[in-house]
Amino acid sequence: MMHKNDSSYGDLHRELETMKENQNQLFLMLNGAFIFSMQCGFAFLEAGSVRSKNTVNILMKNVLDLGIGAVAFWGFGYGFAYGDPGNGFIGFGQFFTSGVSIKPVVHHDHNTTFLVSDPHGFHAAWFFQYVFAATAATIVSGAMAERTQFYAYIAYSFVITGFVYPTVAHWVWSSDGWLSSGAGTGLHMQDFAGSAAVHLCGGTAAFVGSKILGPRAGRFSKTGTPKSIDGHSVASMSLGAFMLMVGFLAFNGGSKQSITESGDGAEMSLAVMNTVLGGAVSSLVATAINKIYHMYTTGLGHWSLPMAINGALIGMVSMCAGCNDIEPWAAVLIGFIAGSSFLFARLLVVKLKVDDPVDAVAVHFCGGLIGTILTPIFAIRGQSDGYGHPVGGVVYGGGVLAWSGLGWNLLGAICIILWTGSLCSVLFYALMRFGFLRIPSHVEIAGIDQHEHGDVMYPDIVIKNEQISMEFDNNRNVTSITTTTEGVNPNNLSTPPPPFEAWAKSNEAKPPGTMVD
Repeated sequence: MMHKNDSSYGDLHRELETMKENQNQLFLMLNGAFIFSMQCGFAFLEAGSVRSKNTVNILMKNVLDLGIGAVAFWGFGYGFAYGDPGNGFIGFGQFFTSGVSIKPVVHHDHNTTFLVSDPHGFHAAWFFQYVFAATAATIVSGAMAERTQFYAYIAYSFVITGFVYPTVAHWVWSSDGWLSSGAGTGLHMQDFAGSAAVHLCGGTAAFVGSKILGPRAGRFSKTGTPKSIDGHSVASMSLGAFMLMVGFLAFNGGSKQSITESGDGAEMSLAVMNTVLGGAVSSLVATAINKIYHMYTTGLGHWSLPMAINGALIGMVSMCAGCNDIEPWAAVLIGFIAGSSFLFARLLVVKLKVDDPVDAVAVHFCGGLIGTILTPIFAIRGQSDGYGHPVGGVVYGGGVLAWSGLGWNLLGAICIILWTGSLCSVLFYALMRFGFLRIPSHVEIAGIDQHEHGDVMYPDIVIKNEQISMEFDNNRNVTSITTTTEGVNPNNLSTPPPPFEAWAKSNEAKPPGTMVD
């Protein structure tokens, strides 16, 4: 009788463990699917932020982000990030899923066959980590929009998802990564959902790429005065922003990566609530500060929709590091700081002559840095002592360990910036040196869509009567473009106009300041 009861208990235990494993894998897959859909949010946001003549190009890049990222992360990225064996610097295993097996198993009771992966849950983990890598690469495409060659995009997307970001992910999240394990210090980096690993990494790459690439034609005058180049659709921007906000709930809440142990649900729920609060407060504060700033500097203070959007996004980015380990009041405070910082980060980027059409640097770099620094200050648990007991952050616990945790996060942020910045500098300078980074000026003026893709976003209204005046610098680079446009219905034209790209190329060599035909 005892043997029978023991056997029943063993069967029940195995069934329970199987159910928990399946639930955890389903949890990863569902949250990963929502994060996957953030690519659609990025696509709409970036498409609305650029001019209509470059919309197909930016949408194409977002579509291929998923394809290039999947191949790169399958081949190299996952192995560098989480491969076994690994050391403090990098992983080295499971390249092209080598060493991962899928075995058919026959159920002893029901005579049915099912599949088991070894290691368990590998494919769910791969998918969840892949969508994080794709997010890091997408940040860069928006910042370099409207003047980047397609070959350059393919190259940097592959390198970032295949090597640059995975190395950072290994440092921060792998059990043997030096920032995660503490490298003998007993500390660990607090970055629950990637303020540093994803957003600071992507924001740094975006800054370096935009700086080396140079601004769009007409973005700055000869004297360096910035000139606004507005996107073509705030409706598209808004739709993309809403999709990103929904995705951030899975991005942060799903980073718990399990839902079957005691406390998992509470921690996930706290992360989601803090993400909502941080984004909401940041949006309100950024919008208000922008209105007040422009009211006093120009006399015209508007309630800006783009500021409300980017304010929400920087707030949610700042939540990624500690959303699971801070009180809601701390989320509100961090969101307030993030929203207050956004306008000034944006102005600093412009001051540095960096042209970022979607404000990716201000949102992701600044938001990621704020979250990385403030999380150890407001953490509930924070670092652990020698007995595994949490000591709290600077506010809750204080003491040497709490301050050391803040220093460790700051060190991690600095190393991520240096690593990403140095590698991306080499990559983008090489692309520039060999002529693969920037599109020709006549293509930039005409629009990338027709030249690169043979397509346009709005074919019914693409034909226009335009008078365009261009100014050039001493190196014959376009510095200013002035257009006077009147829309024309193509059906009423007796003689179709020449292709716009041919027009732009024929006028490119005219002397500076000439009014072109």
